[in-house]
Amino acid sequence: MTPTTATAAEPVPAPSTPHSPPGLDDRITRALVGAAVGDALGGPVEGWTPEQIAERHGGRVTGIVGPWHGENWRTARPIAPYHKGDGHVTDDTLMTHALVRVYDRVRDHLDAYAVADHLVPDLLSPRWIPELEADALPLQRIFLAEKWIVARLHYGHVDPREAGAGNIVNCGAAMYMAPVGLVNAGHPEAAYAEALEVAAPHQSSYGREAAGVFAAAVAAACRPGATPGTVVDAALALAKDGTRSAIEAVCEVAAHHDDFESALAPLRAAVEPFDTVGPDYRSPSLGARRPSRLHAIEELPIALGMLLAGGGDYRRTVLGSVNYGRDCDSIATMSGAIAGALGGEVPDDWAETVAEASRLDLQAPARTLARVTREVFARDLERRRAHEDAFTTLAGTR
Repeated sequence: MTPTTATAAEPVPAPSTPHSPPGLDDRITRALVGAAVGDALGGPVEGWTPEQIAERHGGRVTGIVGPWHGENWRTARPIAPYHKGDGHVTDDTLMTHALVRVYDRVRDHLDAYAVADHLVPDLLSPRWIPELEADALPLQRIFLAEKWIVARLHYGHVDPREAGAGNIVNCGAAMYMAPVGLVNAGHPEAAYAEALEVAAPHQSSYGREAAGVFAAAVAAACRPGATPGTVVDAALALAKDGTRSAIEAVCEVAAHHDDFESALAPLRAAVEPFDTVGPDYRSPSLGARRPSRLHAIEELPIALGMLLAGGGDYRRTVLGSVNYGRDCDSIATMSGAIAGALGGEVPDDWAETVAEASRLDLQAPARTLARVTREVFARDLERRRAHEDAFTTLAGTR
């Protein structure tokens, strides 16, 4: 990592040694790189079952693989025209990096208006899209549920705090909330609250709830001494309704497994009662993606379950997420971010291959977010001290 210049708001990071726990900068880097690598590993097998994945690849996926349909990816449906595989990141990473750029512009905590003022214009600005192998608007790559943000805010001029109402409920908002957890590193309650606000223009119901809980899990993973168990505990302490029930059910099952192979079917069975998509991932059930207090997205509970089954080890956690299939690029994005924030080491060969194939500097967003995080913390200190002064004066406790 490039050294940073010391200022009052940005102290020199403590040097890491092979035997010392990773510091803030390292955790941010591992979380964001880990999310992108998980995304790229999961992309080519998204939508398939564990059995289909094993048949296609002659066993479990153990690293970066090519497109599902091989050289026919340009025309094969339902994948075309996207080049999924060969280390290409998907919309999960595109949205995550876009949110980092919003933090870079605002340089403070975000709210729904920051999404309208900064994220939407970013989605309308051309940049390199790995799966399209071309410069294009991110809007042309993201899913319909994410296009909703642009339609509602850019064209509809809806109040950003209410724009998410009416959208389909899915993992779209949760998948890119890792930066919110990292800016609030060590403070899951603050991460939860900020993510709910940031997700308001995008999602409602359990989709918005998952965004808050995922950000909280990333923030909890940054705490010194954090473990997969403490991360799950922090998520459960904040999660509401079906999201809490689904995490509880999945993690109770995951606690009895220490490898992803044995956990694949039991974790799916545990989350199934809460998942509205249904058994056929590509043909969602009639009740899919509708608001509910009883249901949950599938991706976050499974990501936390794989974190437990993998013991927090990055490779085991992410490979479990990838081989689970279904929406495995988003599952691996989430579990990769949490495992990275815990200090898990992303294999260098995976990170280098993904960066080269996607033509992205995976380190640069982390450097940016680390600087912003330190500035935001300094502002938080000033605000907290001003509040303390005001309150003690009002309460007459000086």
